[in-house]
Amino acid sequence: MERDLRHAPSLLRRGNSLLVIIDMQAKLVPIMHGKERLVANLSRLARFAGIVGLPVVVTEQKNLGPTIDEVASVLPQGTETIEKIAFDCFGCAPFQEKLWENDRPNLVFAGIESHICVAQTALSGLAGHGVHVISDAVASRREENRQVALGRLQQAGAVISSVEMFMYELLRQAGTDEFRQVLPLVKEDL
Repeated sequence: MERDLRHAPSLLRRGNSLLVIIDMQAKLVPIMHGKERLVANLSRLARFAGIVGLPVVVTEQKNLGPTIDEVASVLPQGTETIEKIAFDCFGCAPFQEKLWENDRPNLVFAGIESHICVAQTALSGLAGHGVHVISDAVASRREENRQVALGRLQQAGAVISSVEMFMYELLRQAGTDEFRQVLPLVKEDL
């Protein structure tokens, strides 16, 4: 008889997680602090989601242009973009419909700006979801605002993580075909 191995309930799994990429738009990204690293990490997350079959929801704030090509071009096939005017994505009915459609208890946030749309959406997400914020895949115009946002989110109960931590958490083990596909993404940061 084979026994189930114990797994911490706080660990994310691909079957219980949804990646939310907020407002990585042409008019916003150029003015973000650390924009090169931000873009590289969001691209890595989008490609990772495609490899492991993780659903992704992408939002765009109205009138700020499309999602940048570096991210849009590597999103998993079938990923739809939701236009919004509210800073908090939960203030947009199509966003909530996508969450219901995907029915995942954990929301993983990346994007901009950390202290506005990401923070407000993550705080709302805490009412009913596990919330994880990928610290090296969120940004603000000023680094101080990103730091304040991460601190506030952590105090409110969000889990603060990183791109690499998130990828390895979902992979769960080495030696698989997926691991071999993801390894070049991990090495991009070295």
